[in-house]
Amino acid sequence: MTRRRGVALVLLLTLLTASCGEDDPFADYCAEVSAQQKALSEAFAGRGPTALIDALPSFAALREEAPRDIEDDWKVLVASVDALVEALEEADVDPATYDATKPPAGLSDEERSAIEAAATELAGPATRAALAAVDQQARDVCQTPLYL
Repeated sequence: MTRRRGVALVLLLTLLTASCGEDDPFADYCAEVSAQQKALSEAFAGRGPTALIDALPSFAALREEAPRDIEDDWKVLVASVDALVEALEEADVDPATYDATKPPAGLSDEERSAIEAAATELAGPATRAALAAVDQQARDVCQTPLYL
């Protein structure tokens, strides 16, 4: 009986040691969350009209490290911001000064429509839900918010 307990204890310790040595599937992601938190906090500090655009490099970095369960939300968020950036760049418009009610002179109807469509998508429910999901994931899994 003592020998069986000894064998059982050795097996248990072996299993516990092996499981402790496994990589945390969220370690890289959580490290990236921590690394991007300052930049995201700065981007969102003033809650200005370019906050999401300013956050795009951090969002892209986080998307690269995202675990599978949140990967699609990161794709939605990055794609939505990217689409607005692209529409503004194609129209040669500064995002910080763009005013939809008073578009710059020389902006074509097509460029204006593209900017409006991208901005509407960015402000839409899919993008808002994706941002909420990635923020909640960071809080739940990494025990830290994306930004302060």
